[in-house]
Amino acid sequence: MNSDIKGLVFNTQSFAIQDGPGIRTTVFMKGCPLHCQWCSNPESQKAHPEIMTTDIKCISCRKCAGLCDAISFNSKGRQIDRAKCNLCLKCAEVCPSKAIEQIGKYLTVDEVLKEVLRDEALYRNSGGGMTVSGGEPLLQPEFVTELCRRAKEKGIHTALDTCGYAPWAVMEKVLKYIDLVLFDVKHMDPAKHKKFTGVDNKLILSNLKKTVPMVRTWIRIPLIPGFNDSEDEVKEIAEFSASLKVDKVSVLPYHEFGSAKYAKLGNTYPMQGTASLGEDKVKSVVTSFQQYNLEVEVGG
Repeated sequence: MNSDIKGLVFNTQSFAIQDGPGIRTTVFMKGCPLHCQWCSNPESQKAHPEIMTTDIKCISCRKCAGLCDAISFNSKGRQIDRAKCNLCLKCAEVCPSKAIEQIGKYLTVDEVLKEVLRDEALYRNSGGGMTVSGGEPLLQPEFVTELCRRAKEKGIHTALDTCGYAPWAVMEKVLKYIDLVLFDVKHMDPAKHKKFTGVDNKLILSNLKKTVPMVRTWIRIPLIPGFNDSEDEVKEIAEFSASLKVDKVSVLPYHEFGSAKYAKLGNTYPMQGTASLGEDKVKSVVTSFQQYNLEVEVGG
């Protein structure tokens, strides 16, 4: 047993209903090899703890400034010079109002599993279980493998939510303890995939082809305006999905729900001002997939 292995986790969400069948607990691992321009969880991207601020919560107690040269106060309130920040995280430790919070904590398998098992009865009654998401879980394969192995020992259904960007040897070991893979397919063109995510899709699509014969697989498609929502782009993804004979396709329409997080991390949202897709557009995309005899849902 390797229960002392620690993983960097930034959230554990109970009563999740969008990350696989039934009622689930989703464990969000921190760190991702992709940097999707539309990412709704930007706090998941960096593979180390960091700080997130909520200015409206600041009570100007100045405890943080007393510990850190990167923090000062002026007429506009608390200011953080991110270039000076060395991520000591002491500001988050002393902030009484949670205006500065640490994002990402190193937890053992036992600590995470204890949280997951609190809702064990719900999983059994709803056909749910545990989903490991991110970020990208495959960046922490040793921890994720042990967590899923231990969960399966307890009879918990396991799902892996992945972008698929990892060496196959790594992914194959994790899949031994996975009941369902939620596999993101973002685009069929390598160049456009790289432009919007930072990496091309060759490894991703190769891993998907190898995954489908091994483990039950649902394809998840973030539907992004100006990226993959044209008729031809949708058709290419639908044809590819149909060729693999996957169990289901989930269409995830673009939204801006996570855009406010970027400023809290000291960043700028890359897709600011991008309008959400209309209901008619989403319906037409669903129809396109259904024409290939694919089971399709919006969300999930």
